Amino acid sequence: MAPAVLSNSILAFRLEHLRIPYELIPVIKVSLLHTTERILVLVFCKIFNDDQNVSHTGSWDDIQRLLTFIHVEATRIAQENDRILLQVDVLLRGTDKQVELQESQSNWDHLFYTKHDLSDLPLPGWMHSIPATKLDLEQVGGSNDVSESVDHVAQYPSAYPSTFPVVALGGTFDHIHSGHKILLSMAAWIASEKIIVGVTDDALLGKKSNKEVMEKLPVRIDRVRQFLALFKPGLEYEIVPITDVYGPTGWDPNIQALVVSKETLNGASAIAKHREERSLPPLRCFVIDVISSSSANLEFEDAEMLRQAKLSSTFIRDWIVARKAKLVRDI
Repeated sequence: MAPAVLSNSILAFRLEHLRIPYELIPVIKVSLLHTTERILVLVFCKIFNDDQNVSHTGSWDDIQRLLTFIHVEATRIAQENDRILLQVDVLLRGTDKQVELQESQSNWDHLFYTKHDLSDLPLPGWMHSIPATKLDLEQVGGSNDVSESVDHVAQYPSAYPSTFPVVALGGTFDHIHSGHKILLSMAAWIASEKIIVGVTDDALLGKKSNKEVMEKLPVRIDRVRQFLALFKPGLEYEIVPITDVYGPTGWDPNIQALVVSKETLNGASAIAKHREERSLPPLRCFVIDVISSSSANLEFEDAEMLRQAKLSSTFIRDWIVARKAKLVRDI
């Protein structure tokens, strides 16, 4: 069995479909309950193989539902156990080749896996050398039933290409959390060459609550870059400070697509108007349905879970300040 407490753990499992894997909730819970600092979730599926020719824009809804489900479930469990700063990284990988990760074996304490033997998962060789626990679905309260349809994907307009060469997005990215990572992951999912990320400059954040514990701009930029390079290595990442809503979308004619949350749709409208006024090509806009506790529009039965998960930098800063105040009181 796994040790009672782990700093950094890996959870690996294989899916045969893109539907929401409700049966894996107990598996996610067990691995999270043993983890205090970081968990890396490796999701293997043949749909992610290079030879599958799956439309990345066409599968937008299914991919964001899958990512959102895993991120939100992990975040909820971490928050329930007062592990607010626990980092959750979810990677999508094919089954046709061994995973390449620029990670050191010494960074990881344990590997959790389920449903398949380790030999059935294309893990890097070093992962076979760390302690591992197979989580049997029946023993941890899950189900082995995966009989639901596997092929449905919700489509964006068929005229859209599978991917776009250059995709842009923006945000503050303070104390990068699962909401940010869903946004960044989906931008990477539909990009084939380059991602441009505008990170809000410190000068614009003076009115943010608990600003004294907000991460400085270089830290926020570095953490965005680290996550993107982990999620989809091989792309070019241009991560720049922005001092207005437009950033590079205000002048760069080479951007084809924009990824936003429903909370920032007004910004997308402003960008569209700005580009039209300057005769820049219009951007195809892709919307993330769920990015915070105030927006829960995915149409599956656990919508209440999404509303309760606090995917918010404000929540994290509030927690940090409250924890510091409690430590002072306890002295």
